[in-house]
Amino acid sequence: MGKIYWILTSAVFFADLAIRLGLSLRVIMRKKAASVSLAWLVVILLLPFFGAIIYLLFGENRLGERRAKRAAADLPLIIRWAEGLQKRAFSRWQTLNPECEPIHRQIDTAIKIPTMPNNKLTVIEKSDEFFRQLIADIDRATSTCFLEFYIWSNGGYADQVCTALKRATKRGVRCKVLLDSIGSKDFLNSRQCLDLQADGVQVVECLPAGFFRALFVRIDLRNHRKVVIIDGRTGYTGSQNLVDPKFFKQDQGVGEWIDIMVRIEGPVVEIMTASFLYDWSLESGQHLDDLKKNEALQPVPAAGDIPVQLAPSGPGYTEDAIHNLLLTTIYAARKELILTTPYFVPDNAILAALKSAAQRGVAVTIIVPKKNDSRLVHYASRARYGALLAAGVRVMAFSGGLLHAKTISVDGDFCLIGSVNLDMRSFWLNFEMTLFIYNKEFTGGIRAIQQGYMTTSASLDIEDFNKRSFHERLLENTALLVGPLL
Repeated sequence: MGKIYWILTSAVFFADLAIRLGLSLRVIMRKKAASVSLAWLVVILLLPFFGAIIYLLFGENRLGERRAKRAAADLPLIIRWAEGLQKRAFSRWQTLNPECEPIHRQIDTAIKIPTMPNNKLTVIEKSDEFFRQLIADIDRATSTCFLEFYIWSNGGYADQVCTALKRATKRGVRCKVLLDSIGSKDFLNSRQCLDLQADGVQVVECLPAGFFRALFVRIDLRNHRKVVIIDGRTGYTGSQNLVDPKFFKQDQGVGEWIDIMVRIEGPVVEIMTASFLYDWSLESGQHLDDLKKNEALQPVPAAGDIPVQLAPSGPGYTEDAIHNLLLTTIYAARKELILTTPYFVPDNAILAALKSAAQRGVAVTIIVPKKNDSRLVHYASRARYGALLAAGVRVMAFSGGLLHAKTISVDGDFCLIGSVNLDMRSFWLNFEMTLFIYNKEFTGGIRAIQQGYMTTSASLDIEDFNKRSFHERLLENTALLVGPLL
């Protein structure tokens, strides 16, 4: 009996050792960021067997073989379409800040999407106003309504959007709704979703998640985009999920979520439409060429004078694209850099860029919510504040709710708005959408909104911050260990 026990324990020991060494070698050879690789090595080496399971489930960007084949089949169509955009791209760079054109070139090179001229943008900083305008646009729709969201949650204005879509389908408008499987889980399983589908609205679950699928695909790769396109002429994007903040997560003690959206008219809406149809094709199985013909993807006429560049990002796009673009944006600042984000867990490169900007005399301000809906993120964020404060970065804690807006303004010259948080998940795991807006007047409006956030925020004092207890520091540094995996 003792011999059998010794053989079994030895087999388990050597199997565990082989798994740990094999996966450790795989992590090292993948050449990811050092912080990410080290975090995974800690998980694999410290947790027998369980660490290996965690890595196999969440360690690699596995999107599924069928999805990969559909993406490969659609790629030539996307390339041909993108080449046609170059003939209509913005070219008057001498009229803008010299820092704008290099960023345009980087996006154009990495993602193949140029800056489009002649757009009209309207900022919407109140959720109620966003929903009222969205419902009005749906009610005016004559051909198509496309909606793509990470979270759709029942209650309040979200229910009114459902009703507006039902009215639209009765008029013969084709309505397509693409919702993330995890973010919109409750809605996708609700009676309201069934009623939408019964009335003719096409609802597709994006990146389906489940125990069985976890064996073949990575289930925490999520579609974090917030996009609406009406009739191929009017678009919306930003940070607002399709949730009414008066109803959403009101039991978490963080207050109402504060978001920002942009209503868009002009040529860049064509790119937003193409991005939606590409995502729809991957999830529904419909061929992209058929979708382009049936949904009449075509150039959109001029509506204003603002140059805008759309930067979709996520697994399957150019690796590290949005992370590298954010680095370029931070290094472009010469006088002032203001950032708002609900989830601040930067990697060492972003952290170094922010400190470098402050040290060379740029007035760097980061505005984050005082209370966060994720305690792990809250502590991981605070672990970074000391180094930033010491470098001269101003960190402000917003107390007027959960500040969910994701904005960056640079020198009052250009700005970024979208769904990207300053954390590892947005950099490398989520499908995101970001607008790069090269216009001083519009950027001035965004800066004014950021200044408004500051009036409801308190600056962290470095002396007071350094007096926090050992217990708090321990929690922060422990949370930071898994920061690369958040």
